[in-house]
Order: sequence, then structure tokens, then C-alpha cells
Amino acid sequence: MSEVQPRGSNAVVLAERIAAGQAFGALFRQGMSLVENVAAYLDGPGRKEAKGLARSAALAYATESMRLTTRLMQLASWLLLQRAVNEGELTIEQAKSEKTKVKLAPFQPPHEESLNALPKRLRQLIDDSRKLHEAVQRMDALVYGGAAPLPSNDNPVRRQLGLLQAAFGAESRRA
Repeated sequence: MSEVQPRGSNAVVLAERIAAGQAFGALFRQGMSLVENVAAYLDGPGRKEAKGLARSAALAYATESMRLTTRLMQLASWLLLQRAVNEGELTIEQAKSEKTKVKLAPFQPPHEESLNALPKRLRQLIDDSRKLHEAVQRMDALVYGGAAPLPSNDNPVRRQLGLLQAAFGAESRRA
């Protein structure tokens, strides 16, 4: 007779495969690319754009660029931690322990007034970071347990699509 596995064991195996597969690879590349793009923008064109802003807009720019870089460093830390698990440098138990140091704080969108005062490119980078944040949170929930948070618009269809994207990577985005 074959041994009966606990009911949830298949979900754990699927989550581990997703976290080690193409979905994670695509998420990792997207995250690292976004970190590089934000750094290049803030050190170059963003710095020039900030100098031309009115005082209140310049304050919003400084605040939001700092929040953006903090968020991206948290996301990059999570991605690097998961890559270490995937490459066998850490066990899942070690990653869980280390993960307590990586705070994936809920995404806090800028106030509408502040957002409107920001240069278009910075607004786009903030939105890209929100999407990455949601994808990482979904993958984190899938791999480490817990309910995946709803996307910022609380749309259940979008949440299901997000779970599919986390499971199957970029392939489901093209459909």
C-alpha cells in the first residue's frame, strides 16, 4: 500500500517549485532591473528634474524617492534571500529566521497631491515598485505561508490573476 500524504503537502511542493522556477527567476530579474533603473534615474535625470521643482514638490520628491529606495532595498533583500534558498546556500528554516530581518511593510501610496507634483518618470517608478511589491508579497505568502494580501484595489479577479502570474511567471502576463 502506498503511504497517504497529508492533505496540504502537495501545496508545499508546488510552492517550493514555483519559488525555485521560472516565476521566481522572472521576478528576480524584474526586481534587480528595477533597482538598477531607479538608481540610474535618481543619480542622473531625477536629480536634474528635482532641481527644477517648486519647494513643496521638491520636498515630496525627496520624501518619495527615499521611500522608494527603502522599499526596493527591502524587496531586493527578500529576492536575494530566496535566491540563496534556491541555490542551496540556505535552508528554508534558515531563510524563515533571516526573513524576520526583512520587513515587507505594506505598500503605502503617496498622497494624491504629492504624487501629482512628482515628475512623470518618478511616478512610473513608484508604480513599478508597487507592482513588484505585490508580486513579492504573493510569492512570500505562497512559499512561507499566510494569506496573500489583496492588491491595492481589492479586486478578487486581479488577486487571482496575480496568483497565476506568481505561479507561472511572465507567460500568464502575455495572455
